[in-house]
Amino acid sequence: MFTLQQLEQASELVHQVFPATPQYAWPQLANICDCEVWVKHENHTPTSAFKVRGGLVLIDALMKSAHPPKGLISATIGNHGQSLAFAGKRAGLPVTIVVPEGNNEDQNRAIKSHGANLVIYGHDFEAARQHSLLLQHELGYRAVAPFEHELVLGVATYALELFNAVSDLDTIYVPIGMGSGIAGIIQVRDLLGLKTTIVGVVATGAPTFALSFAAGKVINTETAQTIADGVKTRSPMTEAFEIIKRGCDHIVQVTDGEIAQAMMHYYQATHNLAEGAGAISLAALIKEKEQMSGKKVAVILTGANIDYQRFSQYINAAM
Repeated sequence: MFTLQQLEQASELVHQVFPATPQYAWPQLANICDCEVWVKHENHTPTSAFKVRGGLVLIDALMKSAHPPKGLISATIGNHGQSLAFAGKRAGLPVTIVVPEGNNEDQNRAIKSHGANLVIYGHDFEAARQHSLLLQHELGYRAVAPFEHELVLGVATYALELFNAVSDLDTIYVPIGMGSGIAGIIQVRDLLGLKTTIVGVVATGAPTFALSFAAGKVINTETAQTIADGVKTRSPMTEAFEIIKRGCDHIVQVTDGEIAQAMMHYYQATHNLAEGAGAISLAALIKEKEQMSGKKVAVILTGANIDYQRFSQYINAAM
C-alpha cells in the first residue's frame, strides 16, 4: 500500500515525461451502453499503453537507491517490456526483454526501438518468464516482476488523474492481466475514500483471475488463449490477487467475439485504436449494460498496441 503523498510524487515524476492522459465522455458509446461512458485514454502515452507509468517510477527509484542495478531483465508479451525499455533508455540503464515465440511483431519492433535487447524464447509468457530468470543469473541484472510496489504506484497515477477529473463515478471496468492496473485503481479509490465500484474483466479463454476470485484462492490454469494479449494470464501473483479479492466487486468474463465487437465500437464511435486488452473493459460494460443503465461509468482503454493485420482481421470478423 502507498500513501497519497507517494502517489502525488509519482504523478509529478510521470508528468515530467508526458502530461495527464485525457478522459472523455463519448456520446455514441453512451447510446450503445445506455449510460454515461467515460473512457480513460491510456492509449495516449509515449508507448501507447498505461504500463509506461510504472516503468518510469520503478526505474527512478532503482537509480536513486544505494546500489543501482547494472541492468534490468524481464519477460513480457508487450506493454510491460516497452515500459521498461522506454524508461531504461531515459535512465541510461541496459534492459533485456524476453518475449515468447510468435509475439506481436509490432511490439517486438517497439521494444527494440527503445534500445532494449530482445530475446525470443518459449511457447508462451510463462516459458519466456522462466527463461528470463535463467538469463538474470548470467547477466547479473535485476529481474523485474510484472507486479512490484513501484510498478503499481506508477500505474496508479492514471487512477488519480481519472478520479480528479471525473467526480461521482458509479462504476469502473478495468482489465486484469497481471493485476497492476486494477490493484492501482482499487488502492487510489480507497485512499480517496470513494464508493466507486471496481469491476475486473478477463477473457473467457484466460479465466484464471475469475476462477481465483470465485474460489477465494489462487487457481492456475494450464493454458491462456485469447485475442487480448495483455490479459493472457494463467498464473496470478498472490500480491495482486489479495488486493483484487479485497477491493473488486466482481469479475466479468468476455469472449473474443465480444472483445472484437468492442474494438470495432471504439474505432467507429471514437476513432481510437484499441488492442484486445484495451477494449475488454468496454466489452464487459456492454455485457452488463442492463445493470449499468442510467449510471455514470468509466472504462480503461489500457493500450493500442496491435498490428494492422490482426486488427483488421478481428474487426472484419466482428462486422
